[in-house]
Amino acid sequence: MGQSVPRVDARAKVLGKGVFAADLFFPRMLYARVIRSSRPHATLTRIDLDAARKTPGVYAVLTAEDIPGRNEIHVVFNDQPFLAPGRVRYVGEPIAVLAAETPEIAEEAVAKVVVEYEDLPALFDPLKARGHSEIHLFGTNNIYKHLKVRRGNVEEGFARSDIIIENTYRTPYQEHAYLEPQGMVAVPRPNGLMEVYGSMQCPFYVQEGVATVLGLPLSQVRVIQTATGGAFGGKEDVPTLVGVQAAILAQKTGRPVKLIYSRDEDIISMSKRHPGIIRYKSGAKKDGTLQAIEVEYILDSGAYATLSPVVLWRGTVHAGGPYRIPNVKVDSYAVATNKVPAGAFRGFGSPQILFAAESQMDELARALGLDPAEIREKNLLRLNDETITGQKLSFSVGNIEAFHKALDKSNYFEKKKQPKDTRSPIRKGIGLSTVYYGVGLGAGGVHLARTGAYVQILADSSVQFAVGTTEMGQGMATVLTQIVADELGLPVESVYILETDTSRIPDSGPTVASRATTMSGNALKDACAQLRKPLKQAAADLLGLAPDSIRLKDGWAFDAAHSEKRIPMRDVIAECFRRRENMAAAGFFRSPEVSWDDETGQGNAYVTFAYATNVAEVEVDTETGAVRVVRITAAHDVGKAINPQLVTGQIEGGTVQGMGYALTEEIVTKDGVIQNPHFSTYIIPTIKEAPEIDPIIVEAPYPNGPNGAKGFAEQPLMGIAPAIANAVADAVGIRINELPLKPERVWRALRENETKTAL
Repeated sequence: MGQSVPRVDARAKVLGKGVFAADLFFPRMLYARVIRSSRPHATLTRIDLDAARKTPGVYAVLTAEDIPGRNEIHVVFNDQPFLAPGRVRYVGEPIAVLAAETPEIAEEAVAKVVVEYEDLPALFDPLKARGHSEIHLFGTNNIYKHLKVRRGNVEEGFARSDIIIENTYRTPYQEHAYLEPQGMVAVPRPNGLMEVYGSMQCPFYVQEGVATVLGLPLSQVRVIQTATGGAFGGKEDVPTLVGVQAAILAQKTGRPVKLIYSRDEDIISMSKRHPGIIRYKSGAKKDGTLQAIEVEYILDSGAYATLSPVVLWRGTVHAGGPYRIPNVKVDSYAVATNKVPAGAFRGFGSPQILFAAESQMDELARALGLDPAEIREKNLLRLNDETITGQKLSFSVGNIEAFHKALDKSNYFEKKKQPKDTRSPIRKGIGLSTVYYGVGLGAGGVHLARTGAYVQILADSSVQFAVGTTEMGQGMATVLTQIVADELGLPVESVYILETDTSRIPDSGPTVASRATTMSGNALKDACAQLRKPLKQAAADLLGLAPDSIRLKDGWAFDAAHSEKRIPMRDVIAECFRRRENMAAAGFFRSPEVSWDDETGQGNAYVTFAYATNVAEVEVDTETGAVRVVRITAAHDVGKAINPQLVTGQIEGGTVQGMGYALTEEIVTKDGVIQNPHFSTYIIPTIKEAPEIDPIIVEAPYPNGPNGAKGFAEQPLMGIAPAIANAVADAVGIRINELPLKPERVWRALRENETKTAL
């Protein structure tokens, strides 16, 4: 525990032996394609499938009329159909699916499908869509969800403030850019069982979706996760659509069906980070003490709600940042438009609002003549403080420690003192952000906050275990293997994790919200605790000791008081088998209780929080507007680093992904059509742009976490954009309130400022 053992899946991936969905082949397998809408909002007046159906090698072409079960994909609401039933609401919406003998025949058949539309007026701007009097995409006001936080009295708070800063911020769509596109293979079994293999975060979501649309009981659907080449939230809810698309064709034809999305199909049709508009008003005393914030947070959710209500909820809870704020008013809206639905993405609604919140902190500091670090330190949440939702922080608050370690390691104050070289076109700047992250699903997803696990010790002293959460590149398999090995006193090399399979483990909720380590780790500890009893009893009998005096560690059972009195674990396990002990156990874990009041936005929103401070150093070319990130120092409170190397890996990966969000990543749409569905036009950072990254691990143990650990994997991205934006403002003296800070946007701001200064 606490050791940087190598990833258990590293060797297979490095050698190209990982089995991904596209690698699967079954006898008589067919290949699927999806027929999609080319209009953002229209009535389907005619769908002509005759030519496609008559194409040799085509075995099935299905529309909404062919669905045996219910035509719905349940996420939070039931507003999204599996196949459009007569009306389309975004470009790329599925209208029909087909299966053919080869991918080429499937492609040929898709081209023969004729779809005729009667266009309807469409909405692309959430500000115009909200409350639109004539076009109703959801309910009567196009609002999927309105959330509130009410704390203290904001009017009195602003009246007591010596300075008030008010700004509007905008953030773009962000594409997940996972290495492996969406893909599923459905295999019908003779007994009526439908097996679905694929790339996903949440197999139990896929199981529910397949059962609903195919009209099967859950017991007739088995879902197995294949090796998953990245997800970042993009394989939380939308793989259900992909799985059902393959499964309904498999059910109709009685043959296995494979469906692998191309990159451009993936980008135009799958979920993304919500674009956001944030109106933020902050008030503070002359010494920097925060008095009040008033926030309006609007998410462009697209054509269906998907996860928007809960994405909005997390953003709302994090609206104030990790600060003491006595008076708070937040109103948040998830709004329907005729664009591709947005969904889960690393940070889950918080990166948008934290960009605004952390920019406001720097603007307050500038107006008050304070250093940005000074105003933050004055207001940072400490032990026994309350968040904006009234949650008292009674334990595991590593906020201050992370803050000081990041400032010290980056030499922040010394660098701030350095004079600016105004003669050079390259201007240097340094900026920081402080953020916190609610661990787990919180009160917004309490009904899913449970997890199962299964552990089996085999006769040769090796161990198999299974969990309901998934490995998608984040390192879960390695961390959980370390936990099982530690609990049973066996070497890591003797423990093996099985692929996630809905037939092995009870519904364990989604693998999201940085919950895999805490939830599955605790469920595994529960299972291992059951197995330790017969192990300790057998060891005690063999050593002539009491069971309570036995310790299990590193392949040995020994006397806690005299460690030289010991016996190999393989002999203990052999003795258990001789006694016919049960060497298998199921574990389970329910998340501690949380609370929430919809009317006031008050309650214990999360079981605990992780904390981080980022310091960004940049160079801005004032002639081109190009921003180069030179260095990021990132300190993260993770509770306990079970595998420090994986923690630093998460920090490094999240930092670069956050850098893309800050500087280059932007999905461009025109009339609802995505204009840049390729990696040649959607620009993500490469290793060439990656800055020097200095990760710092802070450990403020979480009492209910496995060995003190608390999830944090989303947090490394969340504070990068505001830290970079603050560094750019420090470099050139201009605040840019819209992401990304692409060269043309920075250049335009510089020229506008020059014009303004010259007048």
